[in-house]
Amino acid sequence: MMQTDPNSSLPSPSTLLSAYQRGLAILQAAEVDNADNEAFWLLEAGLGISRLRVYADPNARVRPADWARTESLFRRRASREPVQYIVGTQVFRGRDFLVNSSVLIPRPETELIIEEVLASRFSTVDCHMVDMGTGSGCLAVSLALDCPGATVLATDCSAPALQVASENAQRHGMADRVRFLLGECLEPLAAGAFAGKVSVIVSNPPYIPSEQCDRLPREVRAFEPLHALNGGSNGLAFYDRLLAESPSLLHPGGILVMEIGMHQSEDVRRKVGEAFIVKTIRRDQAGIDRVICLERTSSTWTV
Repeated sequence: MMQTDPNSSLPSPSTLLSAYQRGLAILQAAEVDNADNEAFWLLEAGLGISRLRVYADPNARVRPADWARTESLFRRRASREPVQYIVGTQVFRGRDFLVNSSVLIPRPETELIIEEVLASRFSTVDCHMVDMGTGSGCLAVSLALDCPGATVLATDCSAPALQVASENAQRHGMADRVRFLLGECLEPLAAGAFAGKVSVIVSNPPYIPSEQCDRLPREVRAFEPLHALNGGSNGLAFYDRLLAESPSLLHPGGILVMEIGMHQSEDVRRKVGEAFIVKTIRRDQAGIDRVICLERTSSTWTV
């Protein structure tokens, strides 16, 4: 049960140390996990100072106006808004990506998709890659950064999400290597220009069953975009679409790499038809099957 905040009527803290302590107390009263570290992150976002500065100069003065701005960040976190949305960035493969409530917050396990692509022969050759449901663009931009010969096409059904993704491509100097397309699933590529010419398709699709969405943690269900989470009645709706729409784009030997949810590995495997063979399944640090790689059937294509 959330505790009453004992600091709500106290005067503004006047030093860096007391500002940290006040912010920490706000987070602890709201029972926020990892409150000690998050207090430093929010202090840095609000005051523009580092953790080292707090240690080195704890008695440095904090103006009331600066604390008022910073306190608002702590209050947002106490309401369970994800800290990534408050500070505006999330680290993915060691790089900062812009995020806001229009996009899903990148998770560490999604990095396994990039690792799977890097283990393929396509990581070092000139080729076309596609990211379906790009969101923040973390996958599309990472592919462009880590696969120097790749031209990346990224789709999303949300115009605000594509704006964030475009800003991330510019932020990392990949604006000329990643093209963003508005539309559902792979529909923006259905006209035929890329038919049989794509080597890699990646996706972290929505895979939470609809009836489970209301049981997600408040940080997720109240703040992250529902359309990026809800995978339909059984959580498998977007796998059906990807398996149906990707064969026309992938050349023989091309790969489809998808993140999957807990206990979905066998369900997805059973859906794989003659257009694909299961190449690999990667487990995350918890030992859960997390990424499945399918290869377009036929071995006639070589690099």
